[in-house]
Amino acid sequence: MASLSVRNLDDDTFGRLRRRAARHGRSAEAEVRLILSQALSSESEPTFDELAAAMRHLTAGRTHTPAEVLLRESRDER
Repeated sequence: MASLSVRNLDDDTFGRLRRRAARHGRSAEAEVRLILSQALSSESEPTFDELAAAMRHLTAGRTHTPAEVLLRESRDER
């Protein structure tokens, strides 16, 4: 299991975290784990199709060298 250290957390934020954790009957560390878990579970990861569409958008208008040409050039260099 991974470990994470948060540096330079201001006193006000840490105090609010500790009070929130106390209200929920958890340690500050357990509260942070829950907050991170909830925040990241609502964020959906892009699908392969979405990533591919983004890549096509980024490379639109560029000329592309077919893979077979690149392979042939690579073999010819040997």
